[in-house]
Amino acid sequence: MLLEIKDLVVKYGNIEALHGISFGVDRGEIVTLIGANGAGKTTTLHSIMRLPPPEAPRVVSGDILFEGESLLKAAPHDVVAKLHMALAPEGRHIFGNLTVEENLELATYARARDASIREDYDRVYALFPRLSERRKQRSEQLSGGEQQMLAVGRALMTRCTFLLLDEPSMGLAPLLMYDMFRALKQLNAEGMTILLIEQNANLALKFAHRGYVLDTGEIVASGPCETLMHDPEVKKAYLGG
Repeated sequence: MLLEIKDLVVKYGNIEALHGISFGVDRGEIVTLIGANGAGKTTTLHSIMRLPPPEAPRVVSGDILFEGESLLKAAPHDVVAKLHMALAPEGRHIFGNLTVEENLELATYARARDASIREDYDRVYALFPRLSERRKQRSEQLSGGEQQMLAVGRALMTRCTFLLLDEPSMGLAPLLMYDMFRALKQLNAEGMTILLIEQNANLALKFAHRGYVLDTGEIVASGPCETLMHDPEVKKAYLGG
């Protein structure tokens, strides 16, 4: 198991956001977490990436293991630079006053200045040709879909091998949403491991190999996506029927 979450409990002050969840992601898999707003999905990704919360101090029990080693004392920059994990966050968090290319460049700060960086620019532009067309344009002038492509491209510029995605389809027009998930499928076919949060449960379960359903901080269902799509309770709660 590449990533293993074991009995993870996360609290913000007196609020317990995760109540001892456990799940895993194998190398080369696409795994999705689905659930309503407030279920604990983003908290899970932030805990894996070791991002400090903006609100109250976070208390964690349980463990997060990457290749069998605990991440609980890892610094966020080490998760990116040494373990080659990267997050494309909800809300994108791009720098609107910088160009597309400058946003991408920011993600290379910890890398050696060598030819691989140019290769990764080319890779991102091949995946998302719209970004290539707008590389000198300030990112605040991009459409929402293009900004989402930039957020994913920025994560790829870290040369990650494990990509975490928080609501990549949010606000995307259907055509851009298709382009986004086509690119993600291509990345997975090339060996990228993906952990996906997605409120569009139909889309997520068609895209991923396995899924976990989070409900108010607890995992209430799990299994191959094909099985979850035919689970009566999952269909009723998340798939409109």
